[in-house]
Amino acid sequence: MPIDLDVAIGAQLEPVEFSWTSSDVQLYHLGLGAGSDPLDPRELRYLIDDTPQVLPTFGNVAQTFHQTTPPEVKFPGIDIELSRVLHASEGISAPGPIPPTGTGIAVTTFTEIWDKGKAAVIWSETAVTDPSGTLLWTQRRSIFARGEGGFGGDRGPSTSAETPDRAPDLEIDIPTLPQQALLYRLCGDRNPLHSDPAFASAAGFPRPILHGLCTYGMTAKALTDALVDGDAAAVGSYSARMAGVVFPGETLHLSAWKTDAGYLGTLTVPSRDNAVALSGVEFSPR
Repeated sequence: MPIDLDVAIGAQLEPVEFSWTSSDVQLYHLGLGAGSDPLDPRELRYLIDDTPQVLPTFGNVAQTFHQTTPPEVKFPGIDIELSRVLHASEGISAPGPIPPTGTGIAVTTFTEIWDKGKAAVIWSETAVTDPSGTLLWTQRRSIFARGEGGFGGDRGPSTSAETPDRAPDLEIDIPTLPQQALLYRLCGDRNPLHSDPAFASAAGFPRPILHGLCTYGMTAKALTDALVDGDAAAVGSYSARMAGVVFPGETLHLSAWKTDAGYLGTLTVPSRDNAVALSGVEFSPR
């Protein structure tokens, strides 16, 4: 079904109440590679029973964490086949630490839809409050819908971010496991693109790819560990654009530069001629 701009832009979904536990938080962190050194106290802070610290990026998945079926892309004025959709960007900001257990109420609004010719970019923003109305976090997301452009909409601004013309201030190698996507899918993203070889082939990939949100979360953890001594509560905001695919088992390389607001980075895949996996990585401590 073609995108109906008049219906979609500004559409607000009904509030969704959801809850999470410390076990959910621990599983999410394990899906990002936490605990790779089980003797490192900094790693164990992510995995403590009952009171683990919470990476802000958990907020990007908390609402859908217990989903066991593939997601649908059906919203007011929007109805797209899942195989046409790729994650384009994600961001989160939190006014304070996310609690290890809690209940949230999410309200999602579709804010912009860009016509890229052969594809559409659909933007949404979700505000999550606790039952008393206190803001817990705000997330902003865009998806790239192949074959859904050409509807005569605004092309939108360029989202490229220029990195400084100097050596990076920080470089980190981030390994992924061959089974990384199979583990991460237990965090509420059962899209078969990440687990079913036949589905991945039909979508144009040689094999299942790693979830964009897994790559995004692993990078956030690497920056948290390197820049704020692994203190998740010290992270104010984080965002990135999914610029390319990652295959489970690849080692990724993060280059980051210090800026006035924090750090700006790029994540590449050295084994594939430094193909860019994440661009415009922005990390801002509190």
